[in-house]
Amino acid sequence: METGLLDAFAQEYKHLLDSELRALVEKLDAPSVIKESMIYSLEAGGKRIRPLLLFATLDAFGIDPKKGLPVAAAIEMIHTYSLIHDDLPSMDNDDLRRGKPTNHKVFGDAIAILAGDALLTYSFEVIGLLSNEFAPANTKLKLVVEMAKAAGTEGMVGGQVADMEGEGKNLTLPELDYIHIHKTGKLLRFSVVAGAILADSSQSQLDHLSGFAHHLGLAFQIQDDILDLIGNPQVIGKPVGSDTTNHKSTYPQLLSLEGARAALHKQINLSEEYLIKTGLNTKLLREITDLVASRDH
Repeated sequence: METGLLDAFAQEYKHLLDSELRALVEKLDAPSVIKESMIYSLEAGGKRIRPLLLFATLDAFGIDPKKGLPVAAAIEMIHTYSLIHDDLPSMDNDDLRRGKPTNHKVFGDAIAILAGDALLTYSFEVIGLLSNEFAPANTKLKLVVEMAKAAGTEGMVGGQVADMEGEGKNLTLPELDYIHIHKTGKLLRFSVVAGAILADSSQSQLDHLSGFAHHLGLAFQIQDDILDLIGNPQVIGKPVGSDTTNHKSTYPQLLSLEGARAALHKQINLSEEYLIKTGLNTKLLREITDLVASRDH
């Protein structure tokens, strides 16, 4: 595998995505404060793992990743809305996100809530306005349905509810898996599936890519839990130990730190096995998998 291939790819497409996100928000006919709040959180940094997964999936099919920019922007809008709402006093009550004051600390609770609402609803409009040449009506319908499932009660929202209800309780491993498969994994999985849908993949390829993303999502969360325990707050951009403070069950708590690391590697290995089965040129997806396993923030 070519050294630094993902670095160059990520730099190029994160720049394109950032420009796309700002342009999409700036053209809205809306009060300036809501647009400023939306852009503030969209530009707060972050790894852009979900958009990169979509771009890398298109690349695996030999399709120009730039064609996926609007869908990648829609996914990042949903992810960002969830972070804005997660940070609110009524939920995780966080003051910092990626080293910057959280949205409600800058714009107040009401505008933060509305900015999250705006990003969520706008994401579906962005999908609906995709070029018919690139995404015909049936493709857009598939994307909207899959994105709604990933973000809604059977996906991210359901996982968030289970997460809140699990605070202060000693969860079992299946209960913890349920939370993270839904809260984090479903939208991450959609990022890959969306690329396959745009590429008009076979059902077999779609199934293998879905399996890859499922295990990658679990690996991502296990590493999150590990970093919350032993990470560098200067690198992570927020204090460590928030899971303990919020009385949340974690993989290190249930499995021990070494057990969590073993579970991480198991999920990474399973995700890579699914990639092999696709028969596609998955070099970028494999590099993203390595990044998830080794990231420090």
